[in-house]
Amino acid sequence: MDIQLVDIKEEDLELIRHWRNSKEVSQYMYTSDEITSEQQKKWYDKIKSDASQKYWLIEYDEKKLGLVSIYNIKLNFKHCSWAFYLGNTEVRGAGIGSKVEYTILNYVFETMNFNKLICEVFTFNEKVIQMHKKFGFKQEGLYKEHILKDGQYFDVAALAILKHEWDEIKESLRQSIYNRAS
Repeated sequence: MDIQLVDIKEEDLELIRHWRNSKEVSQYMYTSDEITSEQQKKWYDKIKSDASQKYWLIEYDEKKLGLVSIYNIKLNFKHCSWAFYLGNTEVRGAGIGSKVEYTILNYVFETMNFNKLICEVFTFNEKVIQMHKKFGFKQEGLYKEHILKDGQYFDVAALAILKHEWDEIKESLRQSIYNRAS
């Protein structure tokens, strides 16, 4: 069985809010403010009609595991940004993140036919930076003291991959990800 990216429904909002409010997830997000049910509903109403972003639940073996998004979708420039998190911490380290990354790269470059995919990661999140680099992302920038969070400034790494770079490595990555899981 493989991961599935499933459209968010209103009945998923409390689960997503629970994940987002958890320390395990919020420590890697730009904000750590507690999200209320009302704020969550406003967020959902906004993203439903916003063509510049798309969100999915990550499902595996009929279990909801996390959230993935593409945002800052620029059709005229053929690029967008992406982010994800696993709210179900029991599956971290089990290869789910790699499958999510492969799926999004394939979606952006094959389905959307975009030229560039961008992401930003706190520099202290070295495991995720290394995972993105394994998938062909290159660091294009470093934003010094970019995010003020909980009274402290944090640096952010700006990473990106181009379609032709993805085309060169996608098959070998697919084999390593899906053969490892077998």
